Amino acid sequence: MILEEIRNKFLSFFEEKGHTIVPSAPMVIKDDPTLMFTNAGMVPFKEFFLGNAIAKDKRVTDTQKCLRVSGKHNDLDEVGVDTYHHTMFEMLGNWSFGDYFKEESIAWAWELLTEVYGIDKNNLYVTIFEGDEKDGVPRDTESYDFWKKWIAEDRIIEANKDDNFWEMGEMGPCGPCSEIHVDIRSDEEKKKVDGKTLVNKDHPQVIEVWNLVFIQFNRKADASLEKLPETHIDTGMGLERLAMVLQGVQSNYDIDLFQKLIGQIVKQSGFEYGKTETTDIALRVIADHVRAIAFSISDGQLPSNTGAGYVIRRILRRAVRYGYQTLKMNEPFLAPLSKVLIQEMGEAFPELVDNKTLIENVIREEELSFFKTLEQGIKRIEIILENQKAEGIKQIPGEQVFELYDTFGFPYDLTELMAREAGMTLDQAGFDKALKVQKDRSRSATSLKTDDWTEVQKDDKEEFIGYDHLEADVKITRYRKVEQNKKTFYQLVFNLTPFYPEGGGQVGDKGHIEFDGEKISVFDTKKENNLIVHLVKGLPKNPSATFKAVVNSGNRALSAANHSATHLLHHALRTVLGDHVVQKGSLVNPEYLRFDFSHFSRVSEEELIQIEQIVNDLIRQNAPLNEMRDTPIKEAQELGATMLFGEKYGDTVRVIQFGDSMELCGGTHVQGTGNIGWFKIISEGSVASGIRRIEAISSQTAEQYINNKLEQLSNVNALFKNTKNVVQSVEEILESNNRMQKQLEKIEKERAKDIKADLKKSIVEKDGMNFIEAIVPLDGGAIKDVLFQLKGEVANLFAVIGGESDGKCTLTVIIDEALVKAKDLHAGNIIRSAAKHIQGGGGGQPFFATAGGKKPEGLKDAIAEVKALI
Repeated sequence: MILEEIRNKFLSFFEEKGHTIVPSAPMVIKDDPTLMFTNAGMVPFKEFFLGNAIAKDKRVTDTQKCLRVSGKHNDLDEVGVDTYHHTMFEMLGNWSFGDYFKEESIAWAWELLTEVYGIDKNNLYVTIFEGDEKDGVPRDTESYDFWKKWIAEDRIIEANKDDNFWEMGEMGPCGPCSEIHVDIRSDEEKKKVDGKTLVNKDHPQVIEVWNLVFIQFNRKADASLEKLPETHIDTGMGLERLAMVLQGVQSNYDIDLFQKLIGQIVKQSGFEYGKTETTDIALRVIADHVRAIAFSISDGQLPSNTGAGYVIRRILRRAVRYGYQTLKMNEPFLAPLSKVLIQEMGEAFPELVDNKTLIENVIREEELSFFKTLEQGIKRIEIILENQKAEGIKQIPGEQVFELYDTFGFPYDLTELMAREAGMTLDQAGFDKALKVQKDRSRSATSLKTDDWTEVQKDDKEEFIGYDHLEADVKITRYRKVEQNKKTFYQLVFNLTPFYPEGGGQVGDKGHIEFDGEKISVFDTKKENNLIVHLVKGLPKNPSATFKAVVNSGNRALSAANHSATHLLHHALRTVLGDHVVQKGSLVNPEYLRFDFSHFSRVSEEELIQIEQIVNDLIRQNAPLNEMRDTPIKEAQELGATMLFGEKYGDTVRVIQFGDSMELCGGTHVQGTGNIGWFKIISEGSVASGIRRIEAISSQTAEQYINNKLEQLSNVNALFKNTKNVVQSVEEILESNNRMQKQLEKIEKERAKDIKADLKKSIVEKDGMNFIEAIVPLDGGAIKDVLFQLKGEVANLFAVIGGESDGKCTLTVIIDEALVKAKDLHAGNIIRSAAKHIQGGGGGQPFFATAGGKKPEGLKDAIAEVKALI
């Protein structure tokens, strides 16, 4: 049974049981500060479990794209090393929101596994929660009794809280769970050891295949449990593990999908799978990682140096390292492999097909960039090894090992291999310490601690009225205290709100609430698990009062202008560059707008002028806003509305139209394009391969920008005594300056030539060396040129030269290679010691080194120390 058939059978089974099949949500999380990625099938449904929203469908089923490479669930180091961990995986799930509970969930799970998939009942074991006295939760006898109908009692295993009580996090909905395990060992092995004894023992062939979670409690901030008003079902079954069982193989990486990917890598590298463990690990890592990378890019997350993008870059670089280090591949191999992945998974996940060119180009660009970084890292390692060897030290300090790991992406074991080949070791304790400091710093920067919500008054539905109102009388329905980055603030939820929460690229509104003379600033507004939360520094004296909520109208107007301008820009880009242009990210705030889009070459100056002209023409036309709220998603698609990259849409959407520009959008907009005022592109550049970025301004900011430019031009004109042609005057000045610069360079060359002649005359023969010492009025670059000329003319040269130029000083040491070997000299080590006299630092190779400093008067002492050393 191929992977696609297994997936379809699961979804069809639950569809027949009255479940609605819903598409997978994007892996990248946009409105949950506690998560960076979707790491479990339940994440897209958190708002229902938390009671922040009511599910339209009481029963749903899906296959959810999940990624576990950050935070609590971080499997990255195990991926590829064993045969069952993955970065990205598919989680098959069925869900009940206040509908059916344990009995149906257990019965259907058994029916699907044994009757539809045909798994031998004698290979199955189930676990139930044994209870926990501290939490006051009894043994899950209810589940035990339901399981007895389907499986022998000696195959029902009681397990503790660690294994059989599922929690969303430190706080939130939770409950006991029942796991289904399958034993896929050979008959011979089963006779030797009872499979029951291997359940939950991390045995690679006695594995958990499905987890049925019975959500019935809420974990509070004080760790106590309270019963939920409604119970829910949350199940998760890893598709890869299920395929391993149904395809009769002993490893997740032996299923059809991964074997096709591994087969392609084998073709590219020439290394066979199944020959050596080292090679197999590399092949598994690459096969796993290309899937996570491609899906992340298709879901809107490009590799970068921060946040979620940094995680994706780490995954990509880990794959490249294994290919480079183990499979000896030094040209892009992930980009071609992504084609095979898309071919295999594109039917189930059409977003891969829609973004196939982008995926391939971004991956190739990242690979090429990292190959260059690897080369730089190898050179850096060689210099470190050479320096340590010269100083007679047989160990590389942990700080330097960590620098290689953190800056160049070098894994510890690759650095260790190169060190071992040079007869050296690594300071592992120092490396571990530096790594811990980094992790602690990262953890501290992202720490978020929240209290339980305090309910002030009940309200069935929180309502956003900000499209129509900037002020409203509101009531606080709940609040909680939050600690983040050593700062304390409060989150307030209102019964209704005019404040727009951050989303769709637009920043959240600011403003204030007031009552009885007390005025509290709202410094940000965000959306969290379908709740609009208003961030304030202090709690009102009387939270139960009715407050006047006031949005900062000036900021809102500027944000709205920039957001509407973003839509017009998107339309203009597609008009000028073509329909391949798709939004890949945006930022809209009161000051400016930023728009990322797919395009595979630089946008020319002529094209930018044309794009800007189209936008400003649309502004002058004052096209009215056509806002279509609560439009069915299918109707919006039929209208031709543009859907945005990586967004999750519901059954109904909001459509924003200005003339020919029509997009799905939840942001705030002007009533007519004339309110934008004026639009000006500030910059255009590359973000990643195939992704360009435009930054632009509108409204008052654009007006101020032009006024500033005119003022600068007026000031320049005044310097030229109000010349009639400023450009011509500047060109004449530049031309004159270039002539003088060339004359100066000619003089400098002549001076350097004279200094070289004087240095040659000052040579002193000593201990088989032709020694030169001097302080000259040249900069470091000129001194280097002179010394390399002398090195070619004078045998056995040893020179130490101080340089003074423009208030700066340098120290340079050059040694003939023959002297370096004969006398065991090292210019880099010598200069590091002497540089302290000029309050500077430097280094270099054994035959040449330089240092810069702040104390020219120390050059004599520095030269004296060099003489003393030799």
